[in-house]
Amino acid sequence: MASEPIIELAGLGKQFHTANGPVTALDDINLTIEKGEIFGIIGLSGAGKSTLVRCINFLEIPTAGKVLFEKQDMGALDEKGRRMARRSMGMIFQQFNLLAQRNVLRNVCFPLEIAGVPKAEARKRAEELLCMVGLEDRMKAYPAQLSGGQKQRVAIARALATNPKVLLCDEATSALDPNTTKSILQLLKKINQELGVTVIVITHEMAVIEAICDRVAIIDQSHIAEVGKVSDIFSQPRSRIGRQLILGDAVDNVSFSGTRQIRIIFDGRASSEPIIANMILACKTAVNIMYAATKDLGGTAMGQMIIQLPEEEAEARRITNYLSTMKVPYEEVREDAV
Repeated sequence: MASEPIIELAGLGKQFHTANGPVTALDDINLTIEKGEIFGIIGLSGAGKSTLVRCINFLEIPTAGKVLFEKQDMGALDEKGRRMARRSMGMIFQQFNLLAQRNVLRNVCFPLEIAGVPKAEARKRAEELLCMVGLEDRMKAYPAQLSGGQKQRVAIARALATNPKVLLCDEATSALDPNTTKSILQLLKKINQELGVTVIVITHEMAVIEAICDRVAIIDQSHIAEVGKVSDIFSQPRSRIGRQLILGDAVDNVSFSGTRQIRIIFDGRASSEPIIANMILACKTAVNIMYAATKDLGGTAMGQMIIQLPEEEAEARRITNYLSTMKVPYEEVREDAV
């Protein structure tokens, strides 16, 4: 079945006017986000990702280009039309933005009150959503009595109150510990699968993208550096910023200008054993894979891989000692051997 776009950005630009002159936050952004997917937007601090998410729902008015929501040009709508469109785009933030003077139930009721939903109907909807996010026993609690993860669950329930088609998540897990982050990401996946809500995740953490996103756009210095399936970009990042976000600084700190190479022979070990990954983790240094030809034959790894060792002798020796200790066959080869 052909995918259907729910949000399309065409030539999107945003400039801010400051005392020191104009500052370009976004420049010529072109993206299509499909209905029902979990789409990630990742970049370093200051790359423009938070401005981008605010341009999607027109909390920030773009200075160039178009935002189409379900084929409607957001820029062509009057204020009432934009409010109606925004009601179809729930939003959650890093700092939760709950109302301290309202309990959990009344926080979730708040957007329904603004929309003019009758009180009893709003309460019923809020109770259903709080059950969905696992807070049925905390409805009468106040934000100050909640953990960070519970606050974000309330914020998610509130964002879903008006039955949005899109959920915009702006660094929604940045203030949370790893275990809480995992549970919030699982909740977002559940919402996507059970309610069919399109989820857009803005983050600077590659682990968040890897955990739940179908596709990802990498934004760098106000531009889209690359966009594609998460699996494709993780396996072969094409941009400098993509390599930096995925690989980190590990490879930058290792020199490979030497010519020493070894051939690792796979001759019957289980193909499920991550030999190279375990070696890199154990030796705490990177290697440069020059050539690989391996096959999985009935659960057994067969073939060979040629790796270039780090120039630093101590690091190279750690690699060969590890392979010897683990009884992994290898041999020295010339630089041009394949």
